Amino acid sequence: MTELIIKLPDQLAQEAQRAGLLSETGIERILIAALRTDRIDRMSQAFDILEANPIPAMSPDEIQAEIDAYRAEIRSATRS
Repeated sequence: MTELIIKLPDQLAQEAQRAGLLSETGIERILIAALRTDRIDRMSQAFDILEANPIPAMSPDEIQAEIDAYRAEIRSATRS
């Protein structure tokens, strides 16, 4: 378990304490929510990038060629 020491303005600390946010579970809930929000934001940014720069669809032959190349690479690696 990691222990943290944080400095907050007095008014913010008092409000957070009254709201139950400075307990271990309160801090944990805040961090989990912030991490979830960060993940969603990063996924949204990645989606926006992909939407702005779409990857052309591969044909079935191109997909099969990629699979064959991967399998050949694996076979070659296991022989070495």
